[in-house]
Amino acid sequence: MDSAVECIRAKITGLEAKLADLRIAARELLALETLAPNIKTAPAPKPKRRPKAPGSLPARQSIGADIADVLSQHGAFPVAEIAGHIEAGDRALNKRSVYYAQRDMKKQGRAKTSGGKWMLAKAGSGQVPPDGRTGEFEQSRGIAALTSL
Repeated sequence: MDSAVECIRAKITGLEAKLADLRIAARELLALETLAPNIKTAPAPKPKRRPKAPGSLPARQSIGADIADVLSQHGAFPVAEIAGHIEAGDRALNKRSVYYAQRDMKKQGRAKTSGGKWMLAKAGSGQVPPDGRTGEFEQSRGIAALTSL
């Protein structure tokens, strides 16, 4: 019987050794899993675009150019009506894209708004000197401004 008990104890010792090895392996796996998110892989290369066949699609005007055409032909309009005129010309867009395009045009000084209606800004809307000479006009304005004080 002693031999059977010793045999069982030997097997228990062997299993405890294997269990210790498995615990060590589990700790190493946990350490590797915590390091894995920090390791970055190289991004996959993007597929190259093929050039379009010439003449397949005609070049479209920008939204700003379409807005300028509508405003130059019809005058001042609210955003919704401008979008309607552009959509009538077979271009799908919404009021938001028209508004953002007009806002950019306003920042560039190409459009202005008055009473909720948008219109093209007039070219050369500043004061024009009476005889075309800026220097004399500036001086006369400066003298007039000084005398009025």
